[in-house]
Amino acid sequence: MHRTLAALMAAIVCATPLLAQPTTTVPSASVLTLDEALVAAGARSPAVEASQSGIRIAQAQRAVAGLRPNPSLDTMSENVAGTGVYKGLRSSETTVGISLPLELGGKRSARVGVANAQLDRATLDAVIAQADLRLRVTQAYNEAVSAQRRAANAREQVGIAAEVLRAARVRVAAGRASPLEEQRADVARLNAEGAAERADRSAQVAVGNLARLIGRGAATLDADWFARIEGAGPRLPVRSEDTLAAAAAQADLTTATAQVRLARTQRVPDITLSASARRLEATNDTAAVFGVSVPLPLFNNGRAAVDLASAQRRQADAQRRVALLDAEQAIASAEVDVANAATSARNATGPTLAAAQEAARIARIGYREGKFGQLDLLEAERTLAETRAVAIDALAAYHDAQARLERLAAPAPTDAKDPR
Repeated sequence: MHRTLAALMAAIVCATPLLAQPTTTVPSASVLTLDEALVAAGARSPAVEASQSGIRIAQAQRAVAGLRPNPSLDTMSENVAGTGVYKGLRSSETTVGISLPLELGGKRSARVGVANAQLDRATLDAVIAQADLRLRVTQAYNEAVSAQRRAANAREQVGIAAEVLRAARVRVAAGRASPLEEQRADVARLNAEGAAERADRSAQVAVGNLARLIGRGAATLDADWFARIEGAGPRLPVRSEDTLAAAAAQADLTTATAQVRLARTQRVPDITLSASARRLEATNDTAAVFGVSVPLPLFNNGRAAVDLASAQRRQADAQRRVALLDAEQAIASAEVDVANAATSARNATGPTLAAAQEAARIARIGYREGKFGQLDLLEAERTLAETRAVAIDALAAYHDAQARLERLAAPAPTDAKDPR
């Protein structure tokens, strides 16, 4: 009898390829699509909000970097509260003036350069946050849809197990089978009910996690999206230099380069010019006082700061090369994962699944008519359940790999990349 069932399945695999074609349905208005979930998540994501705040912070830092130093109002009284002719205020000299620091060596433009690099990095961080959110929402959506499919599969197995139990009772009542068949069918039904309960709970958690992520209910999801597999043609090559990871590493290198320039400008001493008016109390005369203040770089000439900034730039350059290598490896691995997952999904959802469904249907009819034994029927049902589970897992793995590849290959915006 096992050979008969195996022959039937082999014949179905060869003769019924049309059964493998998935049926497509038009989603109703109440179905939450992936695009709608992405829009809803982007409107309330705290990560996106934080990245936008980072841009505003960088813009404020740039405004601060472009400010010039403030002048100082100086006042000083000399020759007061002494002895003799300097007693009291009779011989006092009061000086009132303004001091103006002058930045030399291009310090202001260097500060602005650092601030501009940090603003570019903050802008890129906002794009990265959007890409990360897209990956997270897609994975949550994929998990929720696959969990719903597993729960539906488990519930269908409960119905099949109940039908098998009913048929077993009929056979036992007619004296065509032993009561053991009814007991086995009842055990299979109980196991199916337990599996369905676990699958329902898992689906509720997955759908709830998606709803919390996007801020709205997600009871009905797009099953057509889950069953869709892209074509098997060659993919366009992905350049790691154009990815967000490479752009982020380049932005860090640009910032480090600007820091080196700023450190070098700090080695040029600034001067302070002052102009004052002095009043001599004894003669009631006034006089102008001019001054120039120049710091002497005896203990700190700024060389150590330049060495520090240069070392940090070399580190950023090395990290940029590491990021490029990691991106190339990750993209290559993700492309293989997508291709393998797509192949597995096509195989699992194609003739294999159709054959398992048809074999189970034939086994049910044959069991009711007494042509097949119960063990043949249970084996066919077990094979069908496993094939459906494999198909769901393969589709879930495919969409997860596809989402990871899209995140790795996400192109950097042209206005966020700085040439070396």
